[in-house]
Amino acid sequence: MTNLDVQKTAKQVFGDLHRNWGWLLALGILMVVLGMIGLGMTYWLTLATVIWFAALAFIGGIAQIFDAFKHKGWKSTAWHILVGVIYIAAAAVLVADPAGAAGILTLFIAAALIVVGVMRIVMAFQVKGGGLAWLWLGLAGAVSILLGGMIFAEWPISGLWVIGLFVAIDLIFHGAALISIAFAARSLPDDPGAGGPAASA
Repeated sequence: MTNLDVQKTAKQVFGDLHRNWGWLLALGILMVVLGMIGLGMTYWLTLATVIWFAALAFIGGIAQIFDAFKHKGWKSTAWHILVGVIYIAAAAVLVADPAGAAGILTLFIAAALIVVGVMRIVMAFQVKGGGLAWLWLGLAGAVSILLGGMIFAEWPISGLWVIGLFVAIDLIFHGAALISIAFAARSLPDDPGAGGPAASA
């Protein structure tokens, strides 16, 4: 594949992003900065995340109830309304005790990490013999189990910082990904088909 072909393929992927890469770069940098700040205040970020979950649950509950009254004659209307009420009740509980809710959510996260870790290890042994992929998969499973175990060992204290830590780390990695995409788009010429060495390759 020639340089021109590579550039054309990249332009199909990025579109006109190479002309507006600065905005994406700024967003990526903002994400990384917010993530770095979040690492220093995981407790407050945890509470903010729980409140955000509560807001989503409340909006979802209201929308569910509103939608239920639009379907007259539907036999499941009562159940539809009940689900909406449960969403709203869950939102109220999250707002009333965000720290306690964070502890419960942290337990679910720890349990999910351990279950996923065990599944990855099982999958690793199933694909053993297909190269080193099984080793990396098994290692990823072991790390998940280790993280889940560490969260369980530190619970309930871990409930005050784990969610915030995960959100901060996600912000950092997402920001780094956006920055790398911005620089990749920036390196593209405005017109890969224009003259120059690439066009004559």
